[in-house]
Amino acid sequence: MSDMIREFIDSWFLFSNSYIAGWCIAAMLALIGVIVVARDQIFIGAAISQSATCGIALGLWLANAFALAEDSWWTSRAFHGVMSGTFAVLAALLTSFAGRSWRETHESITGWLFLFTGGASILLVAHTPHGLEEVHRLMASSIIGATMEDTIVLASALALSAFVLWRSYRPVLLVVTDPEMARANGLRVPLWEAGIAIGIGLLIGLALRVSGMTYTFACLVLPALIAKHMCREIRGVFLAAPPLALVASFLAFLLAHRYDAPPAQVTVVLLSLALAAVWLVRFARGMLSR
Repeated sequence: MSDMIREFIDSWFLFSNSYIAGWCIAAMLALIGVIVVARDQIFIGAAISQSATCGIALGLWLANAFALAEDSWWTSRAFHGVMSGTFAVLAALLTSFAGRSWRETHESITGWLFLFTGGASILLVAHTPHGLEEVHRLMASSIIGATMEDTIVLASALALSAFVLWRSYRPVLLVVTDPEMARANGLRVPLWEAGIAIGIGLLIGLALRVSGMTYTFACLVLPALIAKHMCREIRGVFLAAPPLALVASFLAFLLAHRYDAPPAQVTVVLLSLALAAVWLVRFARGMLSR
């Protein structure tokens, strides 16, 4: 174990930005993932992540279609981040409000959005080798290659999201868990729901550009699901989910470096195994209590 940690420390100079960015993403998405899990809208994360990928694919298509210079802003990571965030926000708003207007279930809208944007992402870059490679990278997930700018942006987003949730914890909790009671208390539920959707969309868009869809979706839902089974109150879930995500991602990065494996996928598998273990413990307790 000491050799593994020593080797990991030795790699810090080369991969520090990727490590820190991955940990910021894990904690940030685990925090807002509690809202997604509390609403029982788990697959909204996959649909929003896929939509953010589609935004980046559209940016790559625009750059290729108009033969833009490689060093122009339109081909930069900043522009791709804007496209990713914009499409993620639009997807979050669509999944939040379209079901009521179209008299369709939330699951149907989410499934349609996931499939449409997934197919569109590939079609947009099918004839651009670099674009196709980038979209495949995003879908497969790889956090290696994060920059100092990414780290600063993600750390700032983590701090801001934690502060906003701390300041607005009670109204957010009421809107998420009991909209009717929120209305009775004078809260403008549609505005709060729009704000929550925009916040979730922006944070997923920021994360996906760096880490890809699989890691983003896993960090959004798995730590919150684990914490949900460990805590009796939702306040405890909010407090437990980010540390769980951080511990899992730290251990996963250690193992990934030791065995030369993709860190994003190791994190996903580790969190999935942890959730499976929690399910088994609850099942065993239920059997013993009969």
